[in-house]
Amino acid sequence: MINSKLIKSSPEGMGYVYKNVFVMWVSLVFQILATFSVGYLIEKLYYHTLRMESVFLTAGIICLAIIVRYVSNIKAARHSYHASTHIKTWLRKRFYEKLLDFGLKFQNKMSKAQITQMGSEGVEQIEMYFSLYLPQFFYSLLAPLTLFSVLAFISFKVSIILLICVPLIPMSIIMANKIAKRLLSKYWSVYTNLGDNFLDNLRGLVTLKVYQDDGYKNEEMNKDAEHFRKITMKVLTMQLNSVTLMDLIAYGGAALGILFTLKEFHEGNITLGETVVFILLAGEFFIPLRLLGSYFHVAMNGVAAANKIFSLIELPSSNKKTASIDSSTLEIVFKKISFSYNDDKETLHDINFSIPDNSFIAFAGESGSGKSTIASLIMGFQDYREGSILVNGIELKTLNEKELMKQFTLVKNKSYFFKGSIKENLLLAKPAASDEDLMQALKQVSLNGFIEENGGLNYMLQEGGENLSGGQAQRLSLARAILHDAKLYIFDEASSNIDIESEQIIFKTLEGLRKTKTIVLISHRLANLVHCDCIYVLEKGRIVEEGSHKHLLKNEGLYSRLYEKQEALEKMILRTF
Repeated sequence: MINSKLIKSSPEGMGYVYKNVFVMWVSLVFQILATFSVGYLIEKLYYHTLRMESVFLTAGIICLAIIVRYVSNIKAARHSYHASTHIKTWLRKRFYEKLLDFGLKFQNKMSKAQITQMGSEGVEQIEMYFSLYLPQFFYSLLAPLTLFSVLAFISFKVSIILLICVPLIPMSIIMANKIAKRLLSKYWSVYTNLGDNFLDNLRGLVTLKVYQDDGYKNEEMNKDAEHFRKITMKVLTMQLNSVTLMDLIAYGGAALGILFTLKEFHEGNITLGETVVFILLAGEFFIPLRLLGSYFHVAMNGVAAANKIFSLIELPSSNKKTASIDSSTLEIVFKKISFSYNDDKETLHDINFSIPDNSFIAFAGESGSGKSTIASLIMGFQDYREGSILVNGIELKTLNEKELMKQFTLVKNKSYFFKGSIKENLLLAKPAASDEDLMQALKQVSLNGFIEENGGLNYMLQEGGENLSGGQAQRLSLARAILHDAKLYIFDEASSNIDIESEQIIFKTLEGLRKTKTIVLISHRLANLVHCDCIYVLEKGRIVEEGSHKHLLKNEGLYSRLYEKQEALEKMILRTF
């Protein structure tokens, strides 16, 4: 069970593995020496030729062997630690670098649960592969050959019989490997899927409780857990059966060697001392490989985890993005952009538009028309295959992601807040900001009064900002965006599901921002788009209309119909209340 990719990826780690094998081999050599001393001591004792000098010499050799064994164990543990630490560090570094290489698109490659599990437990499994399995594998090849080369001088016949029986253990491992390879690959897939579903259900627990549908998800999780339990039991059964088979071969081979040793002694081919040596060392032919067999599940888990990790690491790298943006001006142009999340349905088709510098642009249309997809493309969250997106004449794909995030800011209808103080959450946007800067940003969104009443900037937020109302959370996310001081702001349904007061404050703030910034607005409420310079109307992934609010109303097209429908609905609601 050797994974060449793992071995080649860590030459330094393999150096520690070889050192580990060497100290184990030295320990074996001294064990052989001690066994010979004991064998000949028993022979002298049996024939009444024992002298005290021989007793002291044997005792000294045994003590020396014990000391060497003790030191070897310490050295082996240390080498195992260094080997595993090196491979873990290397793998996690490569893993992290690959995620950085994918940038904001990493979630398109793999789910967060899979990334978490592979980066933690998956790497830990590979640690055991390096620290336990590999040293034992090489030692298991070296030990029988060393014993054979020593014992063959005493009895070639018995030595070759023992050596011939040794390969039966790896043969049983190979047989088990054929079954286990598919099983463990399936095991890891089921395991990561279970973790993925659990994380998803945990995030949506409040929603499930509100709709009283947690029972259904509970049954789903139980089925997934039962499936995982069954495949885990299959893995354990396979391991137990392979261990039983290896025990039979190991103890059977040692017993066969002892029988032939006694036969040789009976025929006078070997002495009593040599017979004792063979009896004591017969098991040593098989014990290393038997122990290797007990590490078999470690190797399989390690290889399965390694294959998963390398499947991510070996994905084609993104092109190096080095181009930067001139922050003094900004123009974004979409040319013939078509995009789909999968091959079944096209989300955007032949999209052409421009966003001039210091303009106030909006995208309107019914749900699913492609408005948020355009926002994701501008931010670089998605890759486009057809068409071109130019930022100041430079292809967006070539722009440095850090530079892009510095100049572009996205404010969604549900921005995330970390557990911590208001100050800590605001400083994410501008780490060097003073308390005065923070309070000024809060003042712009009319949150300064609320913050001051609740302990100031040290007011602690719960995870996700759960102790804020929807309107307060959205205004706080706007204050954080203002601190970021980007060139372009994209507001994707930033005023949805909030109170009227907060909505008015947000759009008053946007009116101030538009004087110096480029603003892209996506809003389901068309009344919010009245003052935009240009509105692009989407239908089924196509731009069907464009122009100012007044122009689009006069055009009496899709935008006009949607606006009139919303206006009538709002009047009806007002009459009801």
